Amino acid sequence: MRLAGPKLPPGRSLLRAAATGAICLSALVVCVMGLQASERNHGLSAFGELDYGPDFKHFDYVNPNAPVGGRLTMIGTAGRITFDSFNNFIIKGDAAQGLGLLYDSLMTRAWDEPDAVYGLVAHSAEVSDDGKSATFFLRPEAKFADGSQITADDVVFTLKTLRKKGHPQYRLAFRDIVKVEALDPQTVRYEFKGQSLRDLPLNVATLPILPKAWYATRPFEKTSLEPPLGSGPYQIAKFRQGTFVTYKRREGYWGWGLPVNVGRYNFDELRYEYFKDRVADLEALKSGEFDLREEFTSRDWATAYDVPPVRSGQLVKTELADHLPSGTQGFFLNLRRKKFQDIRVRKALDLIFDFEWTRKNIFYGAYERTVSYFENSDMKAVGAPSAEELALLEPYQKQLPTNVFEETYTPPVSDGSGQDRRNLRAAVKLLKEAGFQSKSGRMVNNNGEQLSIEYLIFSPGFERVIAPYAKTLKRVGIDASIRRVDPAQYERRMKSFDFDIIVQRYVLRTTPGAELRNYWGSAAADLAGSFNLSGIKDPVVDALIEKVLEAKSRKELVTATRALDRVLRSGHYWVSHWYNKAHRMAFWNKFAWPEQRPKFNRGVIETWWFDADKAAKLKAN
Repeated sequence: MRLAGPKLPPGRSLLRAAATGAICLSALVVCVMGLQASERNHGLSAFGELDYGPDFKHFDYVNPNAPVGGRLTMIGTAGRITFDSFNNFIIKGDAAQGLGLLYDSLMTRAWDEPDAVYGLVAHSAEVSDDGKSATFFLRPEAKFADGSQITADDVVFTLKTLRKKGHPQYRLAFRDIVKVEALDPQTVRYEFKGQSLRDLPLNVATLPILPKAWYATRPFEKTSLEPPLGSGPYQIAKFRQGTFVTYKRREGYWGWGLPVNVGRYNFDELRYEYFKDRVADLEALKSGEFDLREEFTSRDWATAYDVPPVRSGQLVKTELADHLPSGTQGFFLNLRRKKFQDIRVRKALDLIFDFEWTRKNIFYGAYERTVSYFENSDMKAVGAPSAEELALLEPYQKQLPTNVFEETYTPPVSDGSGQDRRNLRAAVKLLKEAGFQSKSGRMVNNNGEQLSIEYLIFSPGFERVIAPYAKTLKRVGIDASIRRVDPAQYERRMKSFDFDIIVQRYVLRTTPGAELRNYWGSAAADLAGSFNLSGIKDPVVDALIEKVLEAKSRKELVTATRALDRVLRSGHYWVSHWYNKAHRMAFWNKFAWPEQRPKFNRGVIETWWFDADKAAKLKAN
């Protein structure tokens, strides 16, 4: 964990050049075990690279003079079509979207840097030379929405409550925090253990701060539709369960004048609308029922927007470049089910999925095939392992398949016919090697039981992708079916791992950290609600995750993630999907935005604003 160096001129600093060049300025910086000397700083970064100096006025990607007002109405993001709770910190219930807008944290992200955070509730922080502790110094003016002061006791309460009563992922993410204490009302100190310390100060710095006094009379571990007490820029104004939720900008919010907030959160109201399917919400957008929608269906993007408002420019259709890792999306195979424990069965399912046919016939030529768990980033493994990667992998050579040390695995490429005979023959061969045999068109085991798989979904959108896949699976004798359930049941079954195959997507951070344990670590495999959907239990994966967390430089991080990527891909835990390098956005032409976009965020809620002139013109037309 590194901090910013000595005090620098306002605005952008030269620290990045010094840090990436591994320069130690002996008069100013003492390098101890790869860590700079302990001192108070206005921001934190995993590798000591802060682009903004201590006297910066605002982020470069905002308009500091943006007008405030208007409303932005959005469709809930993909996969969230209902809600029954305003508690997004527990495993129970379906939480509403936008709840993060209610809470402040000690520090907040800069979306034009990979992992930097700057002071919000805390004006500064200090990390010890050995990385074993972090101390945050709170602003006395920081307040909850009811006017009560945010204190170190609230910060302590938050961590202890989330670890004891919150979603199980918090216990996993913060397992290396051994102590948190309030040294005084404005000072809180965390103590850490182990070697994977780089990201812990950042993780606790960005944790929402919960009001201790408010929860003293309310059960934290239960779902509730009582609007919670927050401290952030918005508060819940109106809602109807499962239909909509509206957030109102707080005029009396304590933090509007802070550099990290100047030019941000310019809408007076933010409203999330919930629809039961994508067809209905698309038609609602075109009829003007809401303002903005991100399109996730290539067919609709190619064909459904050929309407007069788009042609006239009233309804804008555009693509925003996506510089984040594209995410881990695919058909996740549940290894907790015996039928998927043989890697040859998993390989066969990969061979049978014809992405080239799907891309041509369903996706209108859009999308690229996802081959890596770190797709669209420099953390993706390519070709044969480098010398640095081999140094991490060779200690586990006896535990790893030989192909990990060769060209990295990539999904099979078909002839695009939808029934590539070569791939199907290879799949059948693997199934027979796994103990199955074809009898009367059925792939059966030694007990005469047919291999059957079920795809769990909640929306009809994926049926058009899965149905051709299932048809091909049936051709080789596998009984493949699709089970569509309501969203609430889907959530329950996903959290309890009650499925054969499920579709999911997780977006990784630009600097991956402790969340990797929740995605692929053995400890998360049987932890209800974890993101380890496949149930991966591999000590080598666990060890490489720790190498990622222990990385002291961006170069070490990239090496470790590439090694981890090779091992995960060799395990065939999923049938990977596809990705797009841009966000496809459609919105009514009544908004404006800064010339410079934040590199690692869409920036819509944080940096756009309502343009009254555009809105008037739109209304007149």
